[in-house]
Amino acid sequence: MASKKDLLKTLLKGLETGDPASAAVVNEDKYIQHNPQTHEGSEGLAVLFARLAKTSPRVTFKRVFEDGDFAFAHIEYDFSSLRAAFEVFRFEDGQAVEHWDNIQPLRGPNPSGRGMQDGFTDITDLDRTEDNRALARSYTENVLIQRQLDQLPEYISADLIQHNPDLADGLPALREALTATQNGTPAIQYQHLHRVLAEGNFVLCACEGQRGGTHTSFYDLYRIEDGRIAEHWDTIEAIPPRSEWKNDNGKF
Repeated sequence: MASKKDLLKTLLKGLETGDPASAAVVNEDKYIQHNPQTHEGSEGLAVLFARLAKTSPRVTFKRVFEDGDFAFAHIEYDFSSLRAAFEVFRFEDGQAVEHWDNIQPLRGPNPSGRGMQDGFTDITDLDRTEDNRALARSYTENVLIQRQLDQLPEYISADLIQHNPDLADGLPALREALTATQNGTPAIQYQHLHRVLAEGNFVLCACEGQRGGTHTSFYDLYRIEDGRIAEHWDTIEAIPPRSEWKNDNGKF
């Protein structure tokens, strides 16, 4: 049986070809779609693939991971314009049965000259997967959600490698972003941690909150080294209003 990583790649490469057979990776009887702008079921995927294929898209896998029933990937999409994406699929019996994503226009380089998707790629420390998952969860809950910003040095390496397109490397830029206010409230507010996926030294956290007063989905990928977050990538996407959703499953 193909690995979940390979199934994910097979499915998403269909975006380039428009081949409806790629959607056969999906179990249409069980499939739950969490992209609010995509119709439910694999028929919706086939239509989406056919439409996107007309723009001669390219799907470039930067990092692909597997965690239990899940496979997740860091991807560059070229659909007339470049986009950075995280894609998450849950599998049962060799087929995808649930899907989440978070996508934003590709920007950069950031003040430290880094792109949104370059950097370290090797998956290591498989024996530390659960420790790293716990660290990323604790950081998200204590620092990002509860805003205990004095704890930043306990979780973040002093020489953090930063791929957010607006931030420079290191702790000071991150602290400044998290303390910034807009109309008297934090400009960035993490409110709910929905999922933590991990393989070895990489952990992906999917969160919900507010950015500049807009309902927002935050996906943060961390590379952990020696018990600290050493490198960070993210995508930030505004969640469309409920009236615009094409399915009823919610973003998370």
